[in-house]
Amino acid sequence: MNLDKAKKRLSKQLTKGFEGYPSVSLAYFGETADKATEVVVTFVLEEGAAAQQQKFSGTEDVRQDETIQSVLVKIIERSGAKTVTEVPGVGFK
Repeated sequence: MNLDKAKKRLSKQLTKGFEGYPSVSLAYFGETADKATEVVVTFVLEEGAAAQQQKFSGTEDVRQDETIQSVLVKIIERSGAKTVTEVPGVGFK
């Protein structure tokens, strides 16, 4: 899947708002606000359930990495997530 298509599909999921569980949250981290070198995917199956996390990292901005963005789309699709959220901005490591 190319980068533009992956970003479009993620954007569509993010604009839906809360629609219940399971839910997936994306948080980007980096050394500067302009370059996210890590993304943390948090999956919650149901309200009150323990969160599961998976991290992906790269040397360049992961928001512009076609492979990582495609993997995020696949994770969301395969998990059956009804809600997808994103922490705004880039947190610092």
